[in-house]
Amino acid sequence: MIDKNILLSNSPILITGAAGFIGSNLVMELIRTVPNINVVGLDSLNDYYDVSIKEYRLAEIEKLAAEHSNCKWTFVKGNIANRALIDELFEKYHFSIVVNLAAQAGVRYSITNPDVYIESNIVGFYNILEACRANPVEHLVYASSSSVYGTNKKVPYSTDDKVDNPVSLYAATKKSNELMAHAYSKLYNIPSTGLRFFTVYGPAGRPDMAYFGFTNKLLKGETIEIFNYGNCKRDFTYVDDIVEGVKRVMQCAPEKVTGEDGLPIPPYRVYNIGNNNPENLLDFVTILQDELIRAKVLPDDYDFEAHKKLVPMQAGDVPITYADTSALEKDFGFKPSTSLREGLRKFAEWYHDFYQKGE
Repeated sequence: MIDKNILLSNSPILITGAAGFIGSNLVMELIRTVPNINVVGLDSLNDYYDVSIKEYRLAEIEKLAAEHSNCKWTFVKGNIANRALIDELFEKYHFSIVVNLAAQAGVRYSITNPDVYIESNIVGFYNILEACRANPVEHLVYASSSSVYGTNKKVPYSTDDKVDNPVSLYAATKKSNELMAHAYSKLYNIPSTGLRFFTVYGPAGRPDMAYFGFTNKLLKGETIEIFNYGNCKRDFTYVDDIVEGVKRVMQCAPEKVTGEDGLPIPPYRVYNIGNNNPENLLDFVTILQDELIRAKVLPDDYDFEAHKKLVPMQAGDVPITYADTSALEKDFGFKPSTSLREGLRKFAEWYHDFYQKGE
């Protein structure tokens, strides 16, 4: 187990992507559990998906912050690609911890809209690194992705594996983030930790994710397409497990050590956060069906077979994601444990309340 070397209380913390799926849940977890927390949230609120979900998440944060008088919550609308804004925030707040969760997400969208990935994931992350150099922080934590493993044949995926074969621009930008962070850690002694997230899901998630998209389509009576003829496996990881992992990592910055060359040994780490239990996509769809009926999102007699179609693999996709989480367990005593049924049940109940209550 790694010893904690950072206090979250009374430390100014920047969380980018604060209206996003993981970011909003992280902010709420910190407000709920850390006394005297001081969080600045940054988000551009772009329209890559339904902005009303982002506004809902922000409203939930505001509600929670109002209940915790000892916490400080500040929201700033802006883009991490705006260098002047980033520099201004760092100079104003002197952040102790930075958690960069802002990114243009989505594998398939990167094929049709590459520009936004370069702007947010490369230029935006560079701006964060430069700000951390000019205004030294105790710890930079940033989101990478399981997509960096590309078409690696060896499973489960270990952070010791080579990740030189991305199959989408999105994956390439996330691998670039890891390389950039490593360089800045070496050159400027910035403690940084990259987190490779595996297929995150849960209530108020991203509508472009399969479970959410499937639900929308089924509700409209449309056909859902199951890629690779159902022979896909995903390490579905419930959002609360991701957030717990991030929170533990935030408190444990890599130590600064000088090497024989007199230069810093990069205070740099990378971890997988995944469920370590890949589920077949067809099994996943079956559980989702059960939970949508249970939550009364869909009627008891819904004909799922008439609305399912098995199709080939899509460009940029991979057949399996499977996390080796042994390093996370060894260093932090933590392993994601929420079952797929429990997680999809919470999603289905949220979906009913958000979209259908009062209809």
